[in-house]
Amino acid sequence: MLFFILPAGLQAQDPVHTCPNVYKKVLLNNEQVRIIEIEFKPGDVADWHTHPNHTAYALTEAKLEIAEKGKAPVVAELKAGEVIYIPAITHKAKNIGSNTVRMIVTEIKSSTAAR
Repeated sequence: MLFFILPAGLQAQDPVHTCPNVYKKVLLNNEQVRIIEIEFKPGDVADWHTHPNHTAYALTEAKLEIAEKGKAPVVAELKAGEVIYIPAITHKAKNIGSNTVRMIVTEIKSSTAAR
């Protein structure tokens, strides 16, 4: 998403590039947001990647193990229709549930433009 403005080291952590097994399709990408459709099959892992501030909207029930660098993993459970806000993060995630998880992730890009 921010590959045109991120330092080279962070570009390698863009989930669309590092986790194509999970980050399936960029639905919208403009100066304000990048919206991505994701799909985790049971046992799928999205290896280490970085997001700016973002939201995740669960299209299906989700049970994910989330590991943030330097912290113990936590389990996140969402029901279909729930949405969560997540501050900027570097993490990895694993579907530890029994169903395929589908979500819409909206990454919020920083903007210096006046509103």
